Amino acid sequence: MAHKHKKKHTTQTILPPSGTDGDSPAAPLSRKEYEAELKHLHAELVKLQLWVKHTGAKICIVFEGRDGAGKGGVIKAILERVSPRIFRVVALPPPTEREKTQMFIQRYVTHLPAGGEIIIFDRSWYNRAGVDRVMGFCTEEQAQKFLASVPYVEQSIVESGVILLKYWLEVSEEEQTRRMESRIDDPRKIWKLSPMDLESYARWYDYSRARDAMFEASDTMWAPWFVAFSDDKKRARLNIISHLLSRIPYEDVPREKIKLPKRQKDPDYVEADYARHRVPERF
Repeated sequence: MAHKHKKKHTTQTILPPSGTDGDSPAAPLSRKEYEAELKHLHAELVKLQLWVKHTGAKICIVFEGRDGAGKGGVIKAILERVSPRIFRVVALPPPTEREKTQMFIQRYVTHLPAGGEIIIFDRSWYNRAGVDRVMGFCTEEQAQKFLASVPYVEQSIVESGVILLKYWLEVSEEEQTRRMESRIDDPRKIWKLSPMDLESYARWYDYSRARDAMFEASDTMWAPWFVAFSDDKKRARLNIISHLLSRIPYEDVPREKIKLPKRQKDPDYVEADYARHRVPERF
């Protein structure tokens, strides 16, 4: 296959964001402000969903970033009001022994969207450029081969008609530490502190170098990386959803006005005593 566009973007420098005055961070959003903005964006995501279903569009959204950067929260905010039949999340477990013998990207390709689907990767083929490389799950040669080939694989994906969006969530050292410490005694979050997470936390600069190399190799004209600073989770969620909507040429699709039909009447029906095993009303 002939590849035409080999020009790369200049990779963005990862610097912490400043506030509106250029010096201090913007004031945190109140819950009321956040929920009002999110409600509007949810309505737009529903419009996007209807457009994707109507047109058969194919959308793939990749989320990568440091541990504790808030990828899960962003994905949860996207999914809150849409159909899981259209928006599907792919979060693959470690490869099986069989998958380890396959071409690395093979197990990811099978999850790419068909017509009328939006696929969200909660981590992706970029594991090879990140955790695999840093933790020694692949050789340096394998990592380098991946970085050399991935732009062309993604070009093929885009040329097949997929809208491919790639997001990197960046969190500061201080905020990552705060979030990691908050998980230690919280029974709702303890599952987020695996031995791998702890080792990743210790290797901050190894991951920084791996991230930089990944950007250098794969920040292309056809599949650029977009960086979101996520120390402020609420702003990061709103900014990412707003941005991804701006990158997709969706529009309102024609649909009939909904009117509830008349409900049938049956004066002869007698309600059965079917609730023999009720859920205890403890609350």
